[in-house]
Amino acid sequence: MKMVIGMDVHSKATMYMAQSEKGEPVSEGTVTTSLDGFSEMVEKLGASPGTRIGLETGTQMTFVARILSSLGMAPVVIDAREVRQKARRMNQKSDRRDAFEICDGLRRGVFVSEVYVPDEEVHRLRRVLSRRRHFVNLCTSQVNAARFVLRSVGLRNRGATLTTRAAWEKMLSDPELSAVRAHLDMHYRIWVSSSENLTALDRELEEALKPFEDTEDLLRSVPGVGRICAATFIAALGRADRFAGSAQVASYAGLVPTGYDSGEVIRRGHITKAGSPELRAMLCEAAHQAARANHPLNPYWRRIAAKGGYKKAVVAVAHRLSRILFRMWRKRERFDVNQLNVVRDKVVRQKTYYYRFKEEPMSAQAR
Repeated sequence: MKMVIGMDVHSKATMYMAQSEKGEPVSEGTVTTSLDGFSEMVEKLGASPGTRIGLETGTQMTFVARILSSLGMAPVVIDAREVRQKARRMNQKSDRRDAFEICDGLRRGVFVSEVYVPDEEVHRLRRVLSRRRHFVNLCTSQVNAARFVLRSVGLRNRGATLTTRAAWEKMLSDPELSAVRAHLDMHYRIWVSSSENLTALDRELEEALKPFEDTEDLLRSVPGVGRICAATFIAALGRADRFAGSAQVASYAGLVPTGYDSGEVIRRGHITKAGSPELRAMLCEAAHQAARANHPLNPYWRRIAAKGGYKKAVVAVAHRLSRILFRMWRKRERFDVNQLNVVRDKVVRQKTYYYRFKEEPMSAQAR
C-alpha cells in the first residue's frame, strides 16, 4: 500500500505518523532517533521503496535524511516555519500533532519550501566552515575581553593590536599591568588554543575544498573574493543547477528588498535577510573592496553611495556580486570585466568648496 509518513524528530526519540494516499490513518508510534529505530519503523509499516517521508529542518536534518535515503525512502525536508504557519491548530503544539501536520500537509501538497539536503562533500565543507567561524568568533571575543580589562584600568591603548602571540606577550610583560595580568593571561590562553584550532581547520578546509577546486578557482578570479568567501558560496548553494537564474540566488541569500504592493501603494523596504547569514556576511565583506577606486565594481558602489550612503552601497554591490558569482559558476567562466557595464578610464576630479568652519583658538574650544 502506498503511503506518506510524517516525522517529528528529536535527539532521543522520533514520533511518526503514516497515512494512505487517500488520507486514511495507517499507523503511528515512537522510535529511537537512530538507524535501528528508523529501520524498525520502515519494517513495521511495510513502506515500499521511494515512500515519501517528511521531516522539519533542524540540527539532525541531514543525519536523518541520509539514514532514510540509505533505507530506500524519499526524505522531504520542510521549513519548520512553514509547518507552524500552516498548522491547523497553531497554538496547540505537540510531537504527535507536528507529525500529523507534516504527514497530512505532505500528502495534500501544501508545502512549497522544500529544503535542500547536501551530499557528503558539501556537508563536510559546511561543517568545517561552521567550526572555523566558531573559533574566529572565539578569538575575537578574547581580544575584545582583553581590551575591556585594559580600559577598566585606564590603559585602553595597550591592546590596540592583539592579533599575534608576540603582541599578547608584549602586552603581558608590561609592568603597569600587574593588577590585571592574571585575568589577561586567562584570555590569552583561550586565544592561543583557538588560534591553534583555526590553523588545523584551515588545513582541513584545504582538503574539503579539493572536490571543488575548479569552481573555487573560478570564483576567486573576482577581485576581492578570497578562499573563505568562495568556499562559503559553494557550501551555501551546493549545486548551481538548483537555481533557475541569478535573481533566485540573490533572493536565497536574503539580499533583495522587502516589498508591499497593494493597489496604488508600492513600497520597498530593507533586505529580507532570508537564507544563510554566513553567505550574506561573506558577500558583504567582499563588497567592501568595491570602495577602492581600482575595483571593477567601484562605479556601482560609487553611484549608490552618493545617494544612500556607504552601507546601502555595500549591500547593493553584495547583491550584484552574488549574481555575478552564480553566472560564472553556471557558465564555467572566469571573471571578465568586459561583461560589466564599465570601462577602464582613469578620471581625476577636483572639488571646490565655498564654505569651511571658522578657526577658533583652543581656549575658545575648551570653553
